[in-house]
Amino acid sequence: MTAKPTDVVTVIMTAPNAETAEELGRTLVSERLAACANVVPNIVSMYWWEGELQRDDEAMVILKTVRQRAEALEARAVELHPYSVPEVLVLAVSGGHAPYLDWVGNEVGG
Repeated sequence: MTAKPTDVVTVIMTAPNAETAEELGRTLVSERLAACANVVPNIVSMYWWEGELQRDDEAMVILKTVRQRAEALEARAVELHPYSVPEVLVLAVSGGHAPYLDWVGNEVGG
């Protein structure tokens, strides 16, 4: 599949630690829901939860896939995730290096 820039999406997701983030990324890539997963360890997250301001050390997973696989990726990520309300955000990609975009499409078989 040759992906157009509008076909490729980036999915970001936080996890409680780098090990969990890596496990999530590995599973989603091995299941061909994502072409690539980058784990960014040691992020600090601040957010409201159950009426209180929270501060947590977390890790981030950045996944690349195509729009046609995003819903399945999201469902599987939520199923695997230890949080009751995980952050799973699908972000549109408006452009990029054409060979890379093609590679993403080819890897997930979008």
